[in-house]
Amino acid sequence: MKILTYNVNGIRSALSKGFAEWLDATKADMICLQEVKADLSQIDSAIFEDMGYHIYWYPAQKKGYSGVAILTKHQPLHIEYGCGIGVYDDEGRVLRTDFKDFSLMSVYMPSGSSGDIRQDFKMKWLGDFQGYIDDLKTNIPNLIISGDYNICHKPIDIHNPKSNANSSGFLPEEREWIDGFMGTGFIDTFRHFNAEPHQYTWWSFRAAARQKNLGWRIDYHLAANSLKDRLTRSAILSEAKHSDHCPVLLEID
Repeated sequence: MKILTYNVNGIRSALSKGFAEWLDATKADMICLQEVKADLSQIDSAIFEDMGYHIYWYPAQKKGYSGVAILTKHQPLHIEYGCGIGVYDDEGRVLRTDFKDFSLMSVYMPSGSSGDIRQDFKMKWLGDFQGYIDDLKTNIPNLIISGDYNICHKPIDIHNPKSNANSSGFLPEEREWIDGFMGTGFIDTFRHFNAEPHQYTWWSFRAAARQKNLGWRIDYHLAANSLKDRLTRSAILSEAKHSDHCPVLLEID
C-alpha cells in the first residue's frame, strides 16, 4: 500500500502545475494533503473521483488558509474531522480516517515563523496535540500521523543547523517536543529506512534554495511502533515540484 503526504501550498495552484497528472501516475492508495487553502466546492472533485479516490476535506474557516484533506481508494470505516479543540479545528488542522487495521491522519501543524504570537500558539498546540494523541491511541493504537510538522528533528534534517539554531522550526524546545513525541511510541518512517544527509521536504522560495538543496525536512509519516513490521519503504519524492514542499512516500504491507 502506497501512502503519500504532501503540503501542496494551495490545491488550486498545485493543480495548475500538473499535480493531478502526477498523482495519477503515482498510483498511490492514499494521499494526505496539507495547506489545501480551498473549500472542496472551489475545485473540480471529479478530477480525483475519476482516479478512484474517495475525498475527505477539512478546510479552515478562514478563506484561502490552511486546511487538510485525505484522498483514499479504500473507503474508511469512520472519518473524524478535527481534534475537538475549537481554536485548532477552526484552522482545519486535523483529519483522521479509520480503516480495519490502522488509522491515517493528515495533520498540518502551526508555523511560528511569523512572530511571537504564532510561536506561542504553536507551542500551545504541541502540548495539546500530545495530550490528544495520548488519549486517542488508547482506543486507536495503529496510528499513522502524516503531514507537515513544521519542525526539523535533528541537525541532519536542516541545511544549516548552526545559523538556524534560533529559527522557528528548529528551536530547542520544538526539537525536544518532537523527540519526546516519537518517544511515546512513534517511528520516523523516513529515518527508519534512510540515514543519508541532505534529505529535505521544504525549501524557501528565496535565493534559489531548492536548486541548491538548501532545505528543511519538516514533513513526516510517523507510524505507531505497533506497525513497525509492516513498514516496507519510505522515500522523499523531491522531483515533484507543485509546491515549496515535496511529497513523502510510505509503503506498508
